[in-house]
Parts: sequence; structure tokens; C-alpha cells
Amino acid sequence: MADGYNRFNSGGQFYYQPQQQQHHSQRTLQQSHRNGSPISSSRGLFQPNADTPSPNRSPGTHSPAYNMFNHGNHRQNHGLLNGGSHQSYQPQINLAKQYQSHGAGHTSHHMNNHHGDHNGIGGSANTYSNHQHNSSLSTLSNATPHFTPAHLQNGSTSNAGVLSKPHGDHWNEQIREYEKLKHSGEKAHYYARTTPHVSRVPGSSGNGANDRGEEEGRERRRAADEPEEENVWQAIDFGGQGLKCMAGSLFKYNFLKKIYFNHNKLSYLPVQIGEMRSLTVLDLSFNELYELPPEIGMLTKLKRLLLFENKLSDLPYEVGSLHQLDFLGIEGNPMRNDYVERIADHGTKEFVKFMREQAEPPAPPQPREWHYLGDEAEPADVEKFRVMSWNVLCDRGATQTQYGYAALDSLTWDRRRGAILDEIRTRDADIVALQEVDIESYDEFFRPNLAAEDYKGVFWPKNRAQTMMEKEAVRVDGCATFFKNSKYILLAKEVIVFRKEAIARADMKGSHDIYNRVMNKDHIAVVIFLENRQTGSRLMVVNVHLAWEPYLADVKVIQTAILLEQLKKLADNYAKHPPCTDKEVFRYAAQDTVDGADSIRPEHLPSVKYDDALSLPIVICSDLNSTKDSGVHELVSQGSLASTHKEIEGYSYGDLTRNGMSHPFSLKSSYSEIGELPFTNYTPDFKEVIDYIWFATNALQVTGLLGEVDPEYLKRVPGFPNFHFPSDHLALMVEFAVKGRRERKVVEADFGNGNNGRRDGRDRGREGSR
Repeated sequence: MADGYNRFNSGGQFYYQPQQQQHHSQRTLQQSHRNGSPISSSRGLFQPNADTPSPNRSPGTHSPAYNMFNHGNHRQNHGLLNGGSHQSYQPQINLAKQYQSHGAGHTSHHMNNHHGDHNGIGGSANTYSNHQHNSSLSTLSNATPHFTPAHLQNGSTSNAGVLSKPHGDHWNEQIREYEKLKHSGEKAHYYARTTPHVSRVPGSSGNGANDRGEEEGRERRRAADEPEEENVWQAIDFGGQGLKCMAGSLFKYNFLKKIYFNHNKLSYLPVQIGEMRSLTVLDLSFNELYELPPEIGMLTKLKRLLLFENKLSDLPYEVGSLHQLDFLGIEGNPMRNDYVERIADHGTKEFVKFMREQAEPPAPPQPREWHYLGDEAEPADVEKFRVMSWNVLCDRGATQTQYGYAALDSLTWDRRRGAILDEIRTRDADIVALQEVDIESYDEFFRPNLAAEDYKGVFWPKNRAQTMMEKEAVRVDGCATFFKNSKYILLAKEVIVFRKEAIARADMKGSHDIYNRVMNKDHIAVVIFLENRQTGSRLMVVNVHLAWEPYLADVKVIQTAILLEQLKKLADNYAKHPPCTDKEVFRYAAQDTVDGADSIRPEHLPSVKYDDALSLPIVICSDLNSTKDSGVHELVSQGSLASTHKEIEGYSYGDLTRNGMSHPFSLKSSYSEIGELPFTNYTPDFKEVIDYIWFATNALQVTGLLGEVDPEYLKRVPGFPNFHFPSDHLALMVEFAVKGRRERKVVEADFGNGNNGRRDGRDRGREGSR
């Protein structure tokens, strides 16, 4: 582990590459850092230790950072790299979070803000908290400055001349920000030198109000399921180094939130910049950039993108994905006049929206690969069927507030539902389980359109629809399961309402957690029991959607436990279901026939008998909103969950939390056969596997899987939905083979006729029509 990381447990926001003092010999300067060259690897920045992303060397005593603010009675808590220390060792280089409050009621601010608290930074010469910066930078007047080509570097001219009307507030902001950065000149580490900090020294405390504010902030972040990382520096300042390129190792530090490459000699921006998806500030001002790569659109968390004084004449449409961008600095570039006018008239937000809506859809991805997992030696007549599971993202949830990076046209329900239907038709699965289908969409779109494709459907909305007016109820979503009518007969169907089952349990009566947590969520599961018309084999198909909120992990565990408990009861009944005697798809009335119809009808084998619930083939199509390390996943895959599990510990849910929970089924995730997909839900802030198709291993075997999305396509697409993927979830598809049932031989006395037993041919499955 890097020595600096171990030694300094309270740190600064910035890491920077130190320069040698001017009194060093020319030879020493050339050895330590050559102007215009990449930073020397001897400093250790781009050779991180495997244990930590922190740089492995702290600044020496000759570094400008060593006594940057060591001015007599200065308090030292505005140190360059973290400052907050009254200790004798060198300034720290690590900071866990951006706690930058300055006491005295001041809110935190960064270099790029428009505050004028510091002389030379924003325009005010006021002192601040009894300390002064001995900066030689000039202050700015409140009036908009006049620019001439002589003011600009690289031979560029100001964009102010292309404006057809007087400057408005938006362009005045461009000028102010441009001048502020221009006045920094080429001084190295400008941001690191001028951005104030308050260190987080263990055991130290500020005023009580500030401590309470920080604690409340941590609680809010936990409620939003945003993990906290301790002792991680979040910004890096390479300003004024004369760099001509970015080293590839920089992009390993994808946790960085701020990168400053201002006042260098960069002529291009590597496409790997798209990997830095945590960035909120990127300053590339005063370089020699001619273009930006389309991968810039992957940085959807960016709030400030500074491109002042480059050679940019155009911008990629992918800038439209930067939906959180508050400020785009383009002054000093030979930029397209219409872009300049739009930013000047409407500001950054409207310009980003314009670019997003004008952009052409990205090139389509390569088709998802189909993985064949079957045994080549398997019998030719083995029974197979294909299952698709897909959370289609209901119309009510697909808004630009939620998916700001997506073009408005790609979010419209007409476009998305058409793409969903095309995908279902193309995949041609025997069984299709959809989550987040609302009542109106099922009745008016999916049911009639899929009926033309030989599908019959079973649908239930969430429980709240029963208490709503019809006009509002049609917007309530639920679970819809479709099956090929020519292949399967529907024997039974059920809906499981989790909160209804929970409150009906005697051991849960009086539990506050049931009323305050479980009863607030009305999620359901839809169960259908099918029989193959030809082979007589039966199949239990479950379609389930759990609560999504990260802070309701305990509720999801309880919903899952109730689901498995109810499935056991249903399976017990289904195993005793009487044989099906009528397997015809339809009959003609009064002996009518269709001219030319084939008089030969397919053979229908008798219904298969099952000894008990555990011998039934079961498939569970699920959006569990739970990752592989969750209690939900452990309960389903391992068959039990201890009462001490962290997600339910401290809650009271009757016997489920007193004694733990378990189920008798042998269930496995279909995609575990290939180690799971990289993700099933893809957005800029969340890329995880939360959707699964589970199967009973004693009765079924996976023989095929629909693979992952083209990785090259994902390098330029920040998230779904978009024009090619109508939901933020991926469609899952699995092919199963029904395992042959081992028949117990009937042992009879052999009187010489050689009859040692019989085999019932009804259990030999044959592949159904597709």
C-alpha cells in the first residue's frame, strides 16, 4: 500500500504533480520533468499500487505545496492538499468526501463557482475568516470586459464578434468564467493552490451545527443507496504542466470527480475519457484541441465542461447526453456561429437539450449472440421450450426526469412499445413473461397484437388498482404472462399479493414492521400452470416483480419468502391436478371442416403424473431488484436465509425473522451457466444484474441462452432506454430441455417369458412444434 495513503488519514481533495523550485539546476529540471512531455513515471502517479488508487509518494519539502499557505498566523486549514492539520508532517493527499464547509455560516464552494470570496478568484478582495491570500492575480470588475484578438492565446478570436445582438446573461457568464481562468496564466496547479478545504482529522470537530449537518447528509446518502468510500481523493490538477497527451494509466482512476488539464498542449482527447463516468468537472481550457471524441457523452454526471481557448469549430452531438451539465465554456474557440448564438441566447441547458434532440441514433449494435449449451448426444425427441422474461418499463416511468440522457423521441410509448413487440416477435419464445405492463397497454396493445402471433395471456395489475377509479386504474402496472396457445393448455392461474399474504399470517399480526414497511408495497406474482398439448408434460411458470427501493431490502426478502411459501402450496395442489382430457386447440361446430384441411391430427400423449410438488418443472421469471450479494438471491439460490442476515436483522416479521426462512425447491439462475450477464439493468448510475430466470434443476436443464449486448456499442451509449433498447432492462431468454423421468421398474416373477418389466412410453417427451 502506498506510504502516503497509510500515513495521512485525513486528506485533501486534490492530487497534483509537483514541480521543482526555480533555483534548481537546468539539468535537474530536465531530469524531473521535461516541458511538453508526459509526467515522469518516477513520481508514481500512473503506477498505482494494487491495494489503493492513491499516489504512492507524498510531496517533498521543495514542493510548492510544502509551505504554500504557511503565512505567519495562517491557521493551516486551507492547505493545498488538505491543509487541515496542526501537525508537523507534510500536507496530506487523501480526502474521503468533499466536506468543504468553512464555518461562520459559509457554504462550500469550488474554484469554478461564481462566488467572490477570494481575491484573484472571483473578483472580490474581501478577507475571509481572518486569513488572506497573498495572490498577485488581478480582480475583475463587475462590468463585462471588452475583448480584442490581442487578449486571446493561440491566435484565436473571441466569439463575441459573431453574436448578432447585445450580450445577455448567458454570454456574460461565458466572459466572466473565461477571464477568470485566463488571469491564472500558466501557473501550475492553479486549482489546487486556490481551492480552500477543511480537513477531516479523526477526533477533531467543528461547530456542532456543522457536525449535525454532515450526519444528516450521510443519512440522506445512505437512504439513496450511495456507497461511501473512506479516504479517497477525488480531484487531480495537471494544470500548467505543458503536457501534450494524457497517459492511459490516468483512466484507471475512474473514481475521480474533477480533472483539471487547463493550460497545457493537448491536441486530442483520448476516447478512454468515456471511462471516467464519475466526473463532475472537466477543464480542458487553453489547450490545442481540434475536436472532442463522441465518448464525451458518457460523462453524464458532468456539471462543468470548460473548453475555453482551444481550436474547436464543432462539437459532437453526444454532448446532448450530458443532461446534468450546468455550464459549457466555449469562448476563445472558432466555434460554429449557430452554436455560439444558441448558448448566448438560451444557455447551456437548452443547448444540451438541442444537441440531444438533433442527434442521429447511434449505429445499431451487433446482434446478441445465442449460446448453445445442450449436449450433442441428447436424444432427438427431447422436449424443449423457450422462455423470455423482460421488464418493459411502463409508460408512466419513462420520463426525461428519470432518463435525462435519452432523446425525447426514444422515450415515447408508441416507439417503445413497437420495439418491444418486434423483439417478442423476433425471439418467438414459447412463454413470454413481462413486468411493468399497465392495464391499458395490456388490453389495447399487447393482448390483441400477440394474439395474432398465437399467444394467449394472463395478466394481473398491482393490488392498488382495486381501490382506484377506472380512469386512474388503467395506468397501474402489473405482470403479464403469454404462452403459445398451439403448444400449451392453461390448467390453472393464480395471483399472489404479498402484503395480503403477510397480514394473513398469524405470526405477523401486531408487527409494526409489517404495517409500516411491507403493507406500503403492493407488488404481486402471477402463477400459471400449463400442459404441453402433445407430450403431456406440465410446467409451472411464475412471473414476479419485487419492490425497487434500495432501503427496502428487508421488504424484498419478506416478499421472496412469502412467494416461495405460496409456491410450495400451489405446487402441492398442481401435482394432484387431474389429467387433461381435451387437448384440441379448437373444434368445428356441426362437423364443419375447412376445405383442404389435413384430416390427420397430431398425436396427444396422456397427461404426465407427478409424485409430489418437488418433481414439477418450475420456471420463475423475475425482476427481483436485488443483486447477487443480496439476501433475496441467497434465499432463492441457497434454499435458506439465517435470521441474523444483515438485511433482516433488527426487524420483526414473525417466524421469518425469529427462526430464519427456507424453501424446499432446488432453484438455480439460468444465466449462472455462463457466470451471469454483465448486467440486466443499464443506466449511467446503475449497471447490475437484478433480473433472473430461475428453474428447478431436478426437472429442467438449460440448453441455450441469449447473450450480452455488444461491448463496443456500450462504449458510446451511457444508458438505456434508447432507440435500440426500449427499456432500461434487458430481455432475458433461455431454452430449457425437460429431463427424462426415471421410471421405477415393476419387478415381476420370471416364468421364462422374458418379461422383466415395462416402460410407460407416455413419459418420453418429444419436441413440440414451434
